[in-house]
Amino acid sequence: MLIRDSRHVNLVDWDKVEGLVPAIVQHAFDGRVLMQAFMNLEALSYTLDNGLVTFWSRSRDELWTKGATSGNTLKLVEVHADCDSDSLLVLAVPAGPTCHQGTDTCFDDGLNKTAPGLTFLAELERVIAQRYEDRPEGSYTTKLFDAGVKRIAQKVGEEGVEAALAAATGDTEELANESADLLYHLLVLLRDSGLTLNDVIKTLEARHG
Repeated sequence: MLIRDSRHVNLVDWDKVEGLVPAIVQHAFDGRVLMQAFMNLEALSYTLDNGLVTFWSRSRDELWTKGATSGNTLKLVEVHADCDSDSLLVLAVPAGPTCHQGTDTCFDDGLNKTAPGLTFLAELERVIAQRYEDRPEGSYTTKLFDAGVKRIAQKVGEEGVEAALAAATGDTEELANESADLLYHLLVLLRDSGLTLNDVIKTLEARHG
């Protein structure tokens, strides 16, 4: 159940959970599970009203806005209650590492990645967006952005043809290589055009629906 705003916080069965409900935080774009903490009615209301994910600290017995000190906040996208109304799924966008140990998620020790492989596309998109803003000298991505949309579009076309030729000749290793090049250049083109991978996904979802 989608909890749209603080007027709907009673969709949670607070009596059943004795006032404290587990809240699982998931990256709104790439699907990674970032962390798990607890919310009471006050924390959920504050989260919905202020747009920053806020929990109830059981050790300090007070509200705790994630990243209030470090700056690594969690920007709220949506909150859902489960079918039994006794746990929450919080979709959010992190401003930095979620874990206090410096990793992206609290379920990742930095060595054994827990995120599905496809989430790397979201990370690559984030890096490309940063290159677009910073334009670091010597970066191939910077050179593409500086060259303009026509050159980027040309590269997408070239990589698409090369991927198709690899498939036609049965060269699966080359197909994987060329597909990687195609995806990278397509992400660059999307960013230069003011679009994101999520915009493409929404279009696919609309067609599927």
